[in-house]
Amino acid sequence: MNPMTGVEYVGFWVRAGASVVDSVLLALVTWPIIYMIYGADYFTDNQRVIAGGWDFLLTWVFPAVAVIVFWIYRSATPGKIILGLRIVDAKTGDKPSNRQLIGRYFAYYVSAIPLMLGFIWIAFDKRKQGWHDKLAGTVVIEDDELD
Repeated sequence: MNPMTGVEYVGFWVRAGASVVDSVLLALVTWPIIYMIYGADYFTDNQRVIAGGWDFLLTWVFPAVAVIVFWIYRSATPGKIILGLRIVDAKTGDKPSNRQLIGRYFAYYVSAIPLMLGFIWIAFDKRKQGWHDKLAGTVVIEDDELD
């Protein structure tokens, strides 16, 4: 029997909604700290790539670590938890390995770089997998019992 029979794969718009929730939560945590360190000019300076070490840590390292930790311990980010979603191994339906989850995060760049096409792919794929899901061997499913 296929363990993935009867599951509800989650499509583009619901996953986009979860991503918005996650982005807002990250901003609520990081922006006040960035403001205290760099001031209001940080948010209006369009010439800057990275303002300094704290900027790099708060805008690149912290989000990556936070997302991966949530995936490892909860199989979902806060946005996915709120919407009752879970990341699972595409073959078994079990919790993905840590290696899969870390690879999935870095595969986000593969999905994002070519005009976000890897994320848009979710809307057209029969299992609602983005390129990052395909590379990591994961799917996102509905999970009303996520604790």
